[in-house]
Amino acid sequence: MEKHSLRYIKKEATAHALSEAAFQLALERGLDGFVVDEIAQRAGYSRRTFANHFTCKEEAVAMAAFPSDDMAGAEEMITELPEGATPLDVLHHWLKAQFTADLFRRMRDLMSLSIRYPTLDPYILSTFRRLQTAARETISFHFQGRFSVGYSHLLIGAVYGAILPVIDGSLQILLPGDSPKETPEVVTFGEYLDTIFDYLRNGF
Repeated sequence: MEKHSLRYIKKEATAHALSEAAFQLALERGLDGFVVDEIAQRAGYSRRTFANHFTCKEEAVAMAAFPSDDMAGAEEMITELPEGATPLDVLHHWLKAQFTADLFRRMRDLMSLSIRYPTLDPYILSTFRRLQTAARETISFHFQGRFSVGYSHLLIGAVYGAILPVIDGSLQILLPGDSPKETPEVVTFGEYLDTIFDYLRNGF
C-alpha cells in the first residue's frame, strides 16, 4: 500500500484510534479490566475492524507507543541536512525528533504495565523493533544503497540498545518535558544522545 495514499492514511488513523483507546483503558483499569469489545466501542469502531488491525488487546496497547504521524517532521528535518551528511548524522537527527516527551511517557507507562502484566512484553518488544525498522528504512531511502544492510543494522542496534536503559529507568536521564530543578545533576536525553554519537564517530 502506498505510504501516503488516502487509503493508507485512513488505515493508520483507524489503527491509532484503536490503540489509543486500548492504551487509555489499560491505564485506567489494568490489562484485565476490559475486553476487545470495549476498545472498539470507545474508539467508535466494530470488533471486526479491531480484528483487521490487531490480534489481541495486548498488541493494541503496545502500539500506542508508536508515533502515528509517520515522523513527517523528522523526514523534513533530514532533507535539510547538508549534502555530505552521513548515516550517523541522519540517525542522530531522526532520534532527536522521534523521542519526544510523549513517546517516553508512553514507553515508561508500558514498562510499568508490563511488570504487572508480562503478556505485554513481546508486543512492547515488537513496537520497539518497529521504531528501529522505521529508522533503518529512513537511512536506506536517504542513501540509496551506498551503505551495506549490515552497517545500518549494526548502527541502529547500537544506538537503540543504548536508549533502552533510558526507557526502562536503568539510567537516570532527564527526559524531554522533565523539570531540571528536580534532578539538576542528571544529564538531559539530548546530552546523552550526543555522547552516544560522539562515541560512534570517534571511538570508545
